[in-house]
Amino acid sequence: MTAEPAAEHLPALRLKKREERRLRAGHLWVYSNEVDTARTPLSAFEPGQPVEIQQAGGKPLGTGYVNPHSLICARLVSRDPRHVLGRSLLVHRLNIALALRERLHATPCYRLVYGESDGLPGLVVDRYGDWLSVQIGTAGMERVRDAVVEALDKVLRPRGMVLRNDAPVREQEGLERYVEVLGEVPETVELVENGCRFRVSLHSGQKTGWFYDQADNRARLARYVRGARVLDLFSYVGGWGIQALRQGAASALCVDASAEALARVAENAGLNEVAARLETRRGDAFEVLKALREEGERFDVVICDPPAFIKRRKDLKVGSEAYQRLAQQAMQLLTRDGLLVNCSCSFHMQADSFQKLTLRAARHLGRELQLLERGQQSADHPVHPAIPETDYLKVLFCRALAG
Repeated sequence: MTAEPAAEHLPALRLKKREERRLRAGHLWVYSNEVDTARTPLSAFEPGQPVEIQQAGGKPLGTGYVNPHSLICARLVSRDPRHVLGRSLLVHRLNIALALRERLHATPCYRLVYGESDGLPGLVVDRYGDWLSVQIGTAGMERVRDAVVEALDKVLRPRGMVLRNDAPVREQEGLERYVEVLGEVPETVELVENGCRFRVSLHSGQKTGWFYDQADNRARLARYVRGARVLDLFSYVGGWGIQALRQGAASALCVDASAEALARVAENAGLNEVAARLETRRGDAFEVLKALREEGERFDVVICDPPAFIKRRKDLKVGSEAYQRLAQQAMQLLTRDGLLVNCSCSFHMQADSFQKLTLRAARHLGRELQLLERGQQSADHPVHPAIPETDYLKVLFCRALAG
């Protein structure tokens, strides 16, 4: 492992006059146009290099790391200029993160580290009991990869971990994409969420293997599904549909484009003793919705939890149209006072806009909406109040009445 740099020897990254205001307000990012490149040219730094971030007059704002090739050219890690990103700070921040999750959860299944919100920008860690799924998304965190592994081992003593460093965001940081297994990690691991058991793959599952961000919203579903016929769109391995069955739904149909995911749905239904009330259907969600409508099918609850339709701001118009079309097609399958659970994980889709397009979809069908609850990401994905980018998940529980 590379020795941790001494804070007093860090090179300076100096900001332009008054460009420190956002950092002082709590944000952790520095954009390239905020840097005084005459005094501290970005070309002088290596990707991931630790730096002391300074205001225009030279007063330290804290320590962090830099990437001259990224629009977000630096990230603040500590406001105390004596502390740098290394094993000691990582262990300290991991223990703080662990204390919150142990307060929230009775079982060791949760997101342990949520990047900036846990003071560890560029790092995501999901825990599955004795196993971890780790994502490193920035050059600065990649530079201390060995220290990250050592700190996780010291704090949690996992039996194994998978470095799921295959996300496209790494390319924006100039990093290669790879998956690496450390220790022993079986092909599938088991997690417990809201009293339900699920098996997922940390090697080949989507993202880090499971979507813990919806755990609290799936728990909310219980009051709405008793005796209901449920349609779970973009079901992945059955998180919504199987929990609905355990919460008293009469039946559930899980729809996904992946045959592998649906095979896992069937396995997880067996684990939870609900296989007799569950069906699966493979296909594109929009096409399946059209086919179900033509077949005259109706559901009491329809859950729309798609992947992000809006990955960049320029996709906002097209993505918004897709969200509205999905909500409209879903409501065409609802019974007279059925429930639509409508979700968006697109940061660029603002909450009020998402609510408005859901209403437009209902009005296009001549239906009236009652908004019963709003949800956001689960508490193990804490929102950093100074960083809007950490607040991304919108969930609407809507009753759609016939006009």
